[in-house]
Amino acid sequence: MFLIVGLGNPGKEYENTRHNVGFMVLEKISEKLGVKVDRIKFKGLFGEGIWGGEKVLLLKPMTFMNLSGESVEEALRFYKVPSENLIVIYDDMDLPVGKLRIRRKGSSGGHKGMESIISRISSEDFPRVRVGIGRPKGDVVDHVLGSFGPEEKQAVESAIEAAAEAALTIVREGVEEAMNRYNGFTP
Repeated sequence: MFLIVGLGNPGKEYENTRHNVGFMVLEKISEKLGVKVDRIKFKGLFGEGIWGGEKVLLLKPMTFMNLSGESVEEALRFYKVPSENLIVIYDDMDLPVGKLRIRRKGSSGGHKGMESIISRISSEDFPRVRVGIGRPKGDVVDHVLGSFGPEEKQAVESAIEAAAEAALTIVREGVEEAMNRYNGFTP
């Protein structure tokens, strides 16, 4: 069993922001699996399906980014999912827009949502799919809570598709295969 988590912030005002790219990828995964992520559970929106013979749980924490760990911890504990079967998808401003980076484990890299998850589950040993949102030209908060520009739309759409495939590759074929296939993806 795998738990795939897309990070973002709840609410219409955050819907298409850079910080919500994790939610966007999770929505793409739910489309591919034919699963609705609409049940309120674990302080988030939740759905479940099957992929490659594995049960796959999908979760969008509704706790706001900085408290994502509360939602993730509840779901992991309830389903007794080992941390190595947790896959977290989130934005990374240290990567150019649309570039992907997949890692087996690691630190938060300063991402508040990841800090919350690592703190709550007391582990850094879980795969993650990072989607580049580019460096800010001005204020960091304005950047991450801002929308992608028209010139970035195609790159972001391609990255969302590739990130969804990368997460599903981790489930079906393992993190090494996903890293080999998608690390460095640039639209």
